[in-house]
Amino acid sequence: MFTGIVEELGTLKGIRRGAASARLTVGAEKVLEDARVGDSIAVNGVCLTVVHFTPQEFTADVMAETLSKSNLGLLNTGERVNLERALRLGDRLGGHIVSGHIDGVGTITRLEKHDIATLVTIRAPREVMRYIIKKGSVAIDGISLTVVDFQADSFQVSLIPHTAHATTLGLKKAGATVNLEGDVIGKYIERLAAFPQNNGGESKISLSFLAEHGFI
Repeated sequence: MFTGIVEELGTLKGIRRGAASARLTVGAEKVLEDARVGDSIAVNGVCLTVVHFTPQEFTADVMAETLSKSNLGLLNTGERVNLERALRLGDRLGGHIVSGHIDGVGTITRLEKHDIATLVTIRAPREVMRYIIKKGSVAIDGISLTVVDFQADSFQVSLIPHTAHATTLGLKKAGATVNLEGDVIGKYIERLAAFPQNNGGESKISLSFLAEHGFI
């Protein structure tokens, strides 16, 4: 479990591709200060397991399912990546609850400067858009951000200068791909609303029920 608050920018030192998998070697410092084999580190929002490390880099295996659902397989040696260690009990939850399980890959279609901020428009697949709401949370390449607005197949987020400087989003251009993860709370609501009652009837949880009780 993660928060979407990027701890440092790492550098992809190498990628060894298999028939349906890959092994990444990532250069890093801060996230390795208390590292152990078996630890979870989010790489561009994807939860990966450390299989080997030194004080300057770590190695993680990426299975076929992860390659198909994320853009990790498109990375090239030398690219920067967002890194975050797993959340510890007692840590501040500065972003939102992020599982590190990618729902789909989006594409940046536009970047606009608005005074100090940068408005980023991302085209996203339906499996991501179903969880997008105004002022809701979304993880983009592992970065916890707030949705400014959305359309049928895209949404916008706004970057403050710190976020642009401290994450890979400040390096991205129009046409770049990004890993997307919808808010896990929305996923549970969706599941509960669709799940039948014990007597076989429809669930009592609906949008009107949630609005009536102050959830939305």
